[in-house]
Amino acid sequence: MIRPDDDVHVHLCREPVDFRKQMRGLSVLVQEELDLDPFSPRLFAFCNRRRDHVRLLYWERNGFAMWQKKLEADRFPWPHKMEENVIELSGRELGWLLDGMDVFAMRPHGELFYESVL
Repeated sequence: MIRPDDDVHVHLCREPVDFRKQMRGLSVLVQEELDLDPFSPRLFAFCNRRRDHVRLLYWERNGFAMWQKKLEADRFPWPHKMEENVIELSGRELGWLLDGMDVFAMRPHGELFYESVL
């Protein structure tokens, strides 16, 4: 199975995408609508309206590559009530999302700041 490393940065497009778009159309969407660099060393994640397909687009040295997953019975827990049009995830969080976990509802422990140990 092919999954991104934990330290890979992922830009997730929150809005559903018409999956008639292939690599060229998705790269134009990244550049024009998301205002991001499609040639950067990052993954760009897209979902269709039914949330049963995910596509990952990335630039690999000398050309675009695309990875796709289609669910047979379930739906991906895609964010829809967030203000940002692009959400940043780690490779680990993307893996959780591809496994069906809602990474947007998960909350880690809060960070604590202290002045002294005494």
